[in-house]
Amino acid sequence: MGEKQQILYMQTRLLRRASEEWDLPMQTVAARFTRFGVFSYIEKGFGLFHVEGDDAVLEEITAYLKSREESGLEKID
Repeated sequence: MGEKQQILYMQTRLLRRASEEWDLPMQTVAARFTRFGVFSYIEKGFGLFHVEGDDAVLEEITAYLKSREESGLEKID
């Protein structure tokens, strides 16, 4: 599996994991991930994230989202 496929797989796993953890529909979580640039965040952090467990990465995503939401910041590239 190439790196792009691995990144997509990780994004999908984390989307599902967040949906379960936060008890929200996947569509809601996907919209939130898109709005705040989480998919891009996962892609940029893949080098580190791929050696961490999904729970640890989800904790980082949760902190990232909280920071972006509290700051009123939306997607950045």
